[in-house]
Amino acid sequence: MRRLRVKEACTGRRGKEPVLRSHLIGGRNSVSFATRTEAPLNISIRKAGRATILDLEGPLKLGDAEESFRNQVQQLIDTGSTHVAVNLAGVTELDSSGIGALVRSFTSLKRAGGKCTFYAPSKRVMMLLKMVRLDSILDLAEDEAGALTRI
Repeated sequence: MRRLRVKEACTGRRGKEPVLRSHLIGGRNSVSFATRTEAPLNISIRKAGRATILDLEGPLKLGDAEESFRNQVQQLIDTGSTHVAVNLAGVTELDSSGIGALVRSFTSLKRAGGKCTFYAPSKRVMMLLKMVRLDSILDLAEDEAGALTRI
């Protein structure tokens, strides 16, 4: 078996300019992160007595989703709605930025003299909150009725 020189190995031919071939970068098998789009986080707002309920639908991850959630909570604080229940049943994905947004909303509402309760997390979201030991810090309820009694 003959050993190929580097130039031949890159081009597959003798005497031609080297052409780098990679099946991971720029080839058919690669993933373009620039064109990848994330599903948006939909936030529905409703009132139940003195509490404001935020229904979250979609991934709560780094980027627009996390930023829109933080902005929504800040708007509620600015308008005086400091008793908030957050429905986590529709959260499909949660990353560290999303967890940080939950913690920030909890502490911001508490500092503003209000209360924040999270309810109905999926098994996956609950597992993540337990992994980072926030299940004992954040106010978590199983359902909406339980969350509203805590507010």
